[in-house]
Amino acid sequence: MGSSGSTQVAKRRVFYIPGYDPIHPRRYRELYRKEGAAQAEISGYEIGLKPAPKGANYGWSVDAHMNGAEVHAEVEVLVWSDIVRDSMSTSIPATYLQLVRTAWVYIASGALWRLMKLRKGPVIAALYPVGMLLLQLGIAIGLGIAVFRILLTVLVVLLDLSLPYVFLMAICAGGGLAAGITLLRWFKKKDGMFFAYYLMHDYSYSASSRGANPPELETRIAVFTDTIAAALQSDVDEVLVVGHSSGAHLGVSIMADLIRQGRVPETGPALSFLTLGQVVPMVSFLSEAHRLRADLQYLSTRDALTWVDVTAPGDGCAFALCDPVSVSGVAPAGKKWPLVFSAAFTQTLSPARWKELRWRFFRLHFQYLCAFDRPKDYDYFQITAGPLALGERYAGRTPSRSRIDHAVSKYTSVAA
Repeated sequence: MGSSGSTQVAKRRVFYIPGYDPIHPRRYRELYRKEGAAQAEISGYEIGLKPAPKGANYGWSVDAHMNGAEVHAEVEVLVWSDIVRDSMSTSIPATYLQLVRTAWVYIASGALWRLMKLRKGPVIAALYPVGMLLLQLGIAIGLGIAVFRILLTVLVVLLDLSLPYVFLMAICAGGGLAAGITLLRWFKKKDGMFFAYYLMHDYSYSASSRGANPPELETRIAVFTDTIAAALQSDVDEVLVVGHSSGAHLGVSIMADLIRQGRVPETGPALSFLTLGQVVPMVSFLSEAHRLRADLQYLSTRDALTWVDVTAPGDGCAFALCDPVSVSGVAPAGKKWPLVFSAAFTQTLSPARWKELRWRFFRLHFQYLCAFDRPKDYDYFQITAGPLALGERYAGRTPSRSRIDHAVSKYTSVAA
């Protein structure tokens, strides 16, 4: 059925692909439950949630009454948090080595400067862990030097100890080193406050292979593709795939594989793809991202799906209104996807709510999954649990005029 035709949805399968997130997927269920109830109260519809049966893949079911229609949706989180956690299992020295390697990849390749031509917000977010980790290291070194001097003063001046010079220096240096290491370990333990290690691991994951998918991620993409292909054979009206943040570029490859492999039935459910807060250029601008660029190019001309990309300039962690196909330099003749438009946080959130959230950058990056107190035509809960398929909901919707849709990337090869 793809993107054509009018589709009234009574039953839907939703697959949510998280970004680079080590947290248990129950957080997404609780977020959906809480924010869905808030949006329902604001918008005047009904929505209810039940956990998935024990033993099933992680997800939940939704029953909603919207616009006079009853809709049932089964939502499943496509989990790759185990891969994320494994990639984060590094020592403090290894993290600083990641810092050097990641900075070198983006700076030496010229990707950093080209990314800054798009949006400075996500580039600043990428530079933040570098600056914060270096600051932490500087503070630890400063503490170590201070402890060294204090010990030296105590041992020599106050206690008047006559120790061999080498032995004295070793004691003081050992104390300073222990103090510095202890502080660095404290910083890492408290990274939930600083997000420096988390973000460093995030950016280094793609940079370590210069944009190519690591083998474990390719394996998981194949599993996700099989899961969605099975849903396309089920008795539902729409299969909706939602890719958030880093999950957007995983979704691009999954959708491209589905269609290339001929696994989208012509008379099956509508196939829809929604990307939210995407950071595709952080990967597609790297030299070895041939697979992702090829998938972007391929997917952009397909009739078998509807692809909508929603971002917002208020989200400093996303490449807002940057057409991921075009800015990656792979837009072909006949390009039709994605439809790019803004969630317009400054308009869809009340002034009081915007003031409350404006400087909470990570919270704003998840606003696409949350309630809006002044919603316009973007409502995550109507998209996932409402009676209209994505293609019909946005039929005739024009893209945002302020989108960036010209080639920026230095690397545009789609063949390894």
